[in-house]
Amino acid sequence: MLIALNKPFDVLSQFTDSCGRATLADFLPLPGIYPAGRLDRDSEGLLLLTDEPPLARALTSKSLIPKTYWVQVEGTPSDASLGKLTTEVLLNDGPARALSARRLEEPGFWPRHPPIRFRAAIPTAWIEMIIDEGRNRQVRRMTAAVGLPTLRLVRTAIGSVQLDGLASGQWRALGNEEILKLLSLAKHARAANSRGHPTRSSRDARMAPHRIGSRRLQRSR
Repeated sequence: MLIALNKPFDVLSQFTDSCGRATLADFLPLPGIYPAGRLDRDSEGLLLLTDEPPLARALTSKSLIPKTYWVQVEGTPSDASLGKLTTEVLLNDGPARALSARRLEEPGFWPRHPPIRFRAAIPTAWIEMIIDEGRNRQVRRMTAAVGLPTLRLVRTAIGSVQLDGLASGQWRALGNEEILKLLSLAKHARAANSRGHPTRSSRDARMAPHRIGSRRLQRSR
């Protein structure tokens, strides 16, 4: 079984917490499942969960599956800053780069509770970033490094699986065809990585499902 959940803001990607904070147990009344990957407490959007350890390992162990994030940033993204994100950003744990970064029109997402804090004199904007790594708070650190602090972060796709119409806190079980497609993408990504840095053609092949899904999500808002 593989579950897609739209994780709300301020919810831990775990099922228990000794401090009484909101967890996945508040949204998923299913025994024996656990996250296949992670999503920070202050981030929202797509999180995959499963009750099958081999499936979780296939999706998380050096799979380098591309993940799509729609990011509200403080400031105005320039061509130079977007180009920097896809070329090389130096973080404290080494260089990083996105597979792609582009401007977005403001999406019609659900309201966030609590809402983000705006500064009246500073504009905000939305960008899409696709990355194939999973370093701690990587997207936030990358945008900050190019002068665009992240205000809101929503993951809209993991590989070929799209957030689509899931409302915040809602979940659905993936069908066998969706699971097989995602596993095939993970296998392809691992194979490309084992041969060294992926070529542009292999990177583009891994990004293709995201572009389709991102357009569908944009139209549905």
